[in-house]
Amino acid sequence: MLALAGHLPSREEAIRILRSVGCPDNVIRHCLRVAKLATRIARACLRAGLSVDLALVEAGALLHDMGRARVRGIYHAFVGAEMARELGLDERLVRLIARHTGGVRPSVAEEMGWPPGEYAPETLEEKIVAYADKLVEGRRILPFKEALARLKEELGPGHPAIRNLARIHEELKPIMGGELEAASSS
Repeated sequence: MLALAGHLPSREEAIRILRSVGCPDNVIRHCLRVAKLATRIARACLRAGLSVDLALVEAGALLHDMGRARVRGIYHAFVGAEMARELGLDERLVRLIARHTGGVRPSVAEEMGWPPGEYAPETLEEKIVAYADKLVEGRRILPFKEALARLKEELGPGHPAIRNLARIHEELKPIMGGELEAASSS
């Protein structure tokens, strides 16, 4: 596999990685859809004058769910981050994968052997991927309010991921204007 310290895989390499670690086809299709939306959002941010690493956004969106090859549930974020680290991928990509869920309860991180923390997305690239991931459901891109309602139903209203997703939406909304609504309605 890859043994390049700090490597950021191309789109083709990322897809090969997903297949080689055993990600099911439905997970790969989801990752491709998230990558399409995330790169669309990232390009809109670039047009707005923000500094965004488009290659990191695309690689992160493609690999964000690689941990689903081994585990189900929220733990896939930590397992996927470890898998990326073992492959010698860029540490920014490792952090993005760990934070793509939007946030976890600190006890979940500890259960996985990670330092306690909420693991909320911090960089713009992490926020874009986390946001796109929550909007993509099957072949649909959900309107933000529907995605937020589903997340509240799934995790409970006080979960850190819900607060973080709402903050990300508010942060991206003025940057992208109508493009954000267009992205979430197509």
